[in-house]
Amino acid sequence: MLERTGGPRRTTGTRRTSLLAVAAFVAAVVVPVAGSGGADAAPRATAPVGRVQSFWLHLNSTPVSDETIAIEAKRRAHVVLNAWEGDLLRKLKAQNPAIKVYVYKDMSSTRSYACKQNRDDDQLPAGLGYCFVRNNRADWFLRGTDGKELVYAGYQGHWQMDIGNQDYRKAWVSGVVKGAKSTGFDGVFIDNVLYTCDAHHPGKCPAKYPDNASFQNAYKGMLAEVRSGFAAAGLLSVGNLTNARLHDGGWEAYGAHLDGAFDEWWLTFAGNRLLEDYPQGWRRQVGEIATNEANGKMTWVQPHFGPGDTKAFRYALASLFMTTSGHAAIAEIAKTDAYAGPTPWHREYDWNLGHPAGAYRAVADKVYRRDFTCGVVLVNANPTGSPKVKVDLLRTYLDHDGKQVTSVSLPGTTGSVLRANC
Repeated sequence: MLERTGGPRRTTGTRRTSLLAVAAFVAAVVVPVAGSGGADAAPRATAPVGRVQSFWLHLNSTPVSDETIAIEAKRRAHVVLNAWEGDLLRKLKAQNPAIKVYVYKDMSSTRSYACKQNRDDDQLPAGLGYCFVRNNRADWFLRGTDGKELVYAGYQGHWQMDIGNQDYRKAWVSGVVKGAKSTGFDGVFIDNVLYTCDAHHPGKCPAKYPDNASFQNAYKGMLAEVRSGFAAAGLLSVGNLTNARLHDGGWEAYGAHLDGAFDEWWLTFAGNRLLEDYPQGWRRQVGEIATNEANGKMTWVQPHFGPGDTKAFRYALASLFMTTSGHAAIAEIAKTDAYAGPTPWHREYDWNLGHPAGAYRAVADKVYRRDFTCGVVLVNANPTGSPKVKVDLLRTYLDHDGKQVTSVSLPGTTGSVLRANC
């Protein structure tokens, strides 16, 4: 769940992230290799193969200093802002015209807290204003089997909309496109691209969509409308497809209509909760990146762990390298929905491993390796606490601390990114 607060003519705000979709894992797929480009001369927003990208979700409307803007604009590939942060967008673009800046929009709700005295805020967290919908198209409010309008449980002022209604689809796309283009955004970060019919009200599905199959069909139609409208306007789309691993085929079905996808809970759910390898676990989340890379799409992943947790960070980073060829981006979060200042910048983000030398492969049970022309990445995706597995590297590499190593011993749910002298 993503939270956003602040902004013109509003008091509080929460913004909610969707939990969805799934990528089928194909271990034998070799991800196509893109050209490396001028790594040192180009801004960090154009990271080459062998170097990861990073993003910044600035959604709590906290002040950002000019010094921070100057630094982050040159090293983040993507930034997401609220609709009312056009001034910040322009400052980021002035520092780095190549950076991609997206506006946050909820696909599935309208927000009553953004309506005051029967007038909607000028800039909205959703695609359409609550007052407009209430006064003109009350049929767009989605209802439960008891006839009552559905609201997000635990999120005040989030009223669920009928994404299967063709008029709502067209109005949402039209309103989002108009606002994004007038402010100068490159694209839209689409939240709440949902998969389960009771996602925000457990045990209560809409009367119109009584099961997940009908609910998902409605979202596929909505996303098709988004694809058509955004493409015509030249806007990028990134959808929050969190919990994709729990729905067979969902990542592909929804992602087919998007330019990229975000997984809000990726591999590390806390420092002591690291996802191991099983059919809906490690392999499926790594497979999400493989699917998108094969289709030339972006993947943004967000592991959860606290400051200084090198074990969780290295597990997530090494896992990302298993399937990326340059389009994936990573940024951890320590506290859920704390989307204020930029996330930590790790020295590993500046390493360049060169080109991948093929797909990743198993070197022991649930222990994986992928070689690059200037490095190697290793992951032990066995359960936390399982014994160490020694991997002979066959040449000398530099570890995270700059020490020369010819072998690495990894316990369960750990990873390592090693560099060669290139």
